[in-house]
Amino acid sequence: MVRKSTVWIMAITGGVVVANNYYNQPLLVEFARTFGVTEKSAGAVAALTQFGYAFGMLLFLPLSDMLERRRLIRVMLLASTCALLATALAPSISLLIAAGFAVGFTSIVPQLMTPFAAQLAEPKERGGVVGIVMGGLLTGILLSRTIAGFVGAYLGWQAMYWIAAVLMIALFFLVGRTLPQGPPTFHGSYKSLLQSMWVLVRTQAVLRETSLVAALQFAAFSAFWTTLVFHVHSLSQAYGSDVAGMFGIVGVVGAIAAPYAGKLSDRSSARLTVMLSSVAFIAAYLVFGVVGYGLLGLAAGVVLLDLGMQSGHVSNMTRNFALKSEAMGRVNTVYSVTRFIGGGIGSVMGNIAWNNWRWPGVCAMGFALSLLAIGVQLYFGRKYTEMHIAH
Repeated sequence: MVRKSTVWIMAITGGVVVANNYYNQPLLVEFARTFGVTEKSAGAVAALTQFGYAFGMLLFLPLSDMLERRRLIRVMLLASTCALLATALAPSISLLIAAGFAVGFTSIVPQLMTPFAAQLAEPKERGGVVGIVMGGLLTGILLSRTIAGFVGAYLGWQAMYWIAAVLMIALFFLVGRTLPQGPPTFHGSYKSLLQSMWVLVRTQAVLRETSLVAALQFAAFSAFWTTLVFHVHSLSQAYGSDVAGMFGIVGVVGAIAAPYAGKLSDRSSARLTVMLSSVAFIAAYLVFGVVGYGLLGLAAGVVLLDLGMQSGHVSNMTRNFALKSEAMGRVNTVYSVTRFIGGGIGSVMGNIAWNNWRWPGVCAMGFALSLLAIGVQLYFGRKYTEMHIAH
């Protein structure tokens, strides 16, 4: 049985590191103002950070099955520190975009923590443990926007990245003193390690389903958060990054659902929980489209959106970690890379929708992506039924 204190340290570490990827979203208007570029150009920082995260996970996450995990986590924390310093010092928008990619590329520690926690937990408590770690991670995603919004408004956006770099150094020492060692479970070459992931994709239908659903849900999620700062700035009150960031606090209401979703997945159907999460996405975008032109309407939609995001993600992870205990790092790599490619595409699509059709276009885009997530689940559900009948 894994110690509660260890689980909470993992949750806090994951939340603090994952925040690196989302500080930029409420700061996009500040980036545009600093470098004298358009909103579309500034939006590329958010998209490239997501793609960097996906690429970093593809290269580094499989190593969690091959290398000692605590050491790998500490190395990545040092790499994140360097990327954050490069962001704070970026002298042009092109170098800021490149630094954003580097931040995403190196900030993969949260995705190392989740399978690590699942490996340490007993099978009967795995959903609850994953839920706690994911709750910390998702709270970090949401509060990062609030913190960055206020720091950007009152201290300047560069200050946010200096602060983040200091936090990475603090975590480097905390992790070294508190986390247990995580011995490797794969003994082979790096090439064979990467090749084994394709075998997982080909043989594990559940992994294909959870990855595609997660990609579509995260695309819908990212489309909203990438364009929110532009939307609130366009309202008659011309709200700034601090108000856009405040919606992160509202979203924490949804993050609270993560541990409960994990426990529910332990007791009943994780697949049903994922389906309900997609319904919450659809409801959120209906709210955004109808009453999303005022702060209260936006707040109501954010609660639904984050509730759907957290419960769907935790339930997908619970399903994944029941597949192959000796390949948790690689299973998580396939799932997470697919999910964050979806997030990057969602950021790009949201940016395009905003620049062409403003808020109605963003809402239509998010609604369509949420419907596609339900369609994927229904398709795989029919496949499972056909396979069951065939046997």
